[in-house]
Amino acid sequence: MVLFSPKQISASQRKGPQLRCAPAYTILMKSPITVSITGAAGQIGYAILFRIASGFVFGEDQPVNLRLIEIEPGLPALKGVVMELDDCAFPLLREVVATTDLDEGFMGANWALLIGSVPRKAGMERADLLGINGKIFTGQGQAIARSAAKDVRVLVVGNPCNTNALIAMNNAEGIPNDRFFAMTRLDENRAKSQLAAKAGVHCSDVTNLCIWGNHSATQYPDFTNAKIKGKPVTDFISDTAWFEGEFIKTVQQRGAAIIAARGASSAASAANAAMDTVKSLITPTPEGDWHSVAICSDGSYGIAKGIMASMPIRTKADGSWEIVQGVPVSEFSQSKIDATINELLEERDAVKDLIPG
Repeated sequence: MVLFSPKQISASQRKGPQLRCAPAYTILMKSPITVSITGAAGQIGYAILFRIASGFVFGEDQPVNLRLIEIEPGLPALKGVVMELDDCAFPLLREVVATTDLDEGFMGANWALLIGSVPRKAGMERADLLGINGKIFTGQGQAIARSAAKDVRVLVVGNPCNTNALIAMNNAEGIPNDRFFAMTRLDENRAKSQLAAKAGVHCSDVTNLCIWGNHSATQYPDFTNAKIKGKPVTDFISDTAWFEGEFIKTVQQRGAAIIAARGASSAASAANAAMDTVKSLITPTPEGDWHSVAICSDGSYGIAKGIMASMPIRTKADGSWEIVQGVPVSEFSQSKIDATINELLEERDAVKDLIPG
């Protein structure tokens, strides 16, 4: 047990604004962990910071240090975010560093949430987006390798997240590949919500829903193995045409539908999915269930080795994770998986110049 007193970090230790700790002595049972977040002043970053600081993600007995990374134009907004964190006086929040410097931002990071990326704009091809963001994630991977803690784990949220994660992973020399993840939990949550609505049940009743492949319009939400209240989803929904048509299309194009409806891309739901991902990776998976996240393929299910592909994952009691083996793959499912994996291979080839030998 350690008694921590309030502390203000010297201005000479950082390039951006920092936060004073809550002005009361707090007895904390654990040493603080450090969480680095890129794009911290953006909509997703803003939606996630306060819940991390409150203890929602890592636990109510786990103090945290936040290292917030932004590009220069984002620093004024980030200063306001830091002021709000200060005003919340979170008992678990030990320190906040706001910076544009990657090495400072990733210093000692136990978790790195790579949220910031350049969004796709009108007239921009996917290859253009891959090239622009690829250079960003090259530098971030190198900085993580130089500065992060030895046990760092990296979740990429910024799109195209699978290939951005691939680039960061391959540029983070010395960090094991199994520490890198790309987020497909938002797609899983969307798929569960659609199945629950169709079946007239609560979304918590839906389990064993896997997203295969890429976080893109080719992703495959696998309804064939999904369960509702522990029973096959087909016991509740018998409309095969809906499964193979509207359901898949709705999940694949949900992001575009939200942009059309609110004039901006998903933010709160993406932040929530990122937190769900981290919690699922640090909490043992309920017996018989699994969760979705893109990991570096080891060749399971015939998926090309070395690409970042989403598949069913289980977190074990010791905190490690494993690919769930033996999940049945129907002929229909295989055709969908093949399509999304082919897209990932095309993306890998498009950024091959950014992936060291």
